[in-house]
Amino acid sequence: FDRGYLSPYFVTNADKMVADLEDAYILLHEKKLSNLQAMLPILEAVVQTSKPLVIISEDVEGEALATLVVNKLRGGLKIAAVKAPGFGDRRKAMLEDIAILTGGQV
Repeated sequence: FDRGYLSPYFVTNADKMVADLEDAYILLHEKKLSNLQAMLPILEAVVQTSKPLVIISEDVEGEALATLVVNKLRGGLKIAAVKAPGFGDRRKAMLEDIAILTGGQV
């Protein structure tokens, strides 16, 4: 879709400047993420599986983005966060389409 990763620290291939994560969990969230307290159990479970995580949300900002970047740099979490495509009601519809394609829910 039309959005890229929210921080260059999520890059996995520096030559191509892409975040390439295979067999990743996908977390769909229709609102902004500014604090990860509610998501800590999810993040801890993902770390235990050693699988990557892609977060698609309206935005990830402030403390939440900093926490994800620090955990990525420390090597504990293979992660990339991207802004959800579209705007307004269209964004919600696109997130629901992604959920259908991935077998998830928003």
